[in-house]
Amino acid sequence: MDPQTALLSAERTRTSTIKGLIRELRPKQWTKNLLVFASAMFAGTLLEPENLLRTVIAFIAFSFMSSTIYIINDIVDVEKDRLHPDKCHRPIASGVVSVPLGIVTAIVLAGVSIFLSLIVNVYLTGILLVYFVLNLSYSLYLKHIVLIDVMVIAAGFVLRATAGAVAVGGHLTSWFVLCTMLLSLFLALGKRRHELELFEDQPDRRRKVLDHYSVNLLDQLMVIVTGLTIMFYALYAASEDQRMMWSVPFVIYGVFRYYYLIHMKNAGGKPEEVLLTDKHILVTVVLFGIVVIFIKQFS
Repeated sequence: MDPQTALLSAERTRTSTIKGLIRELRPKQWTKNLLVFASAMFAGTLLEPENLLRTVIAFIAFSFMSSTIYIINDIVDVEKDRLHPDKCHRPIASGVVSVPLGIVTAIVLAGVSIFLSLIVNVYLTGILLVYFVLNLSYSLYLKHIVLIDVMVIAAGFVLRATAGAVAVGGHLTSWFVLCTMLLSLFLALGKRRHELELFEDQPDRRRKVLDHYSVNLLDQLMVIVTGLTIMFYALYAASEDQRMMWSVPFVIYGVFRYYYLIHMKNAGGKPEEVLLTDKHILVTVVLFGIVVIFIKQFS
């Protein structure tokens, strides 16, 4: 191979690795971390410059820590992912990003995340470390325990909401924690249902914990969680401010729309993509945010 061809080949490899590394960070998944804005939004202090800055920093810190977890999880599950019809295309599983490079990237991201959290306050750092340990435990062990697996996922969302609260020196109400936990349980159960149907004809290729689930069981659990989510949010809105009742229809429609996508469109495997690709969900979330900010900020 002549020098020019070798140089072009090396450049293509480097470009492919960089693109793969960016995909490995899963920036689409960062939409889950938008939950850190919720506490300040519901408190009516989100648009205050200092609180907005603190929340943005908390969002970035959580996003980097999330990417750290994704990389670690992909390294741990690299062999299993190569058997998965979708996950086999992930950068580490496909070989585009090497395991050593993944390890170095995870260490750097975790360090930057901790540094950013310390800029806000030490409480945010503590929550990030709890989030890291919880997700590491999930990757290594907890994801193999039926029901505990979806509850750990829900706990991760509650930690995101808590991070947003401590970043601005606010507090979380019981209603807010309950609604966050139930909504995240709904998303986690929908994800498990999608995985179960995806490997219906190939049970040997799916994660072992799915052997303890059935579509019927997951449907029943989702019905329970759906009803509780809507009821608790409506009770919160009624007790908080009568004007907050205007936000309830958006919650009902959003939950119903997602439930429809799960059952009729076989979606639910990637909630973050549903948010970005389904116009109904996206518009509903945006309008919900505008209504809540308007009510809380200008009350």
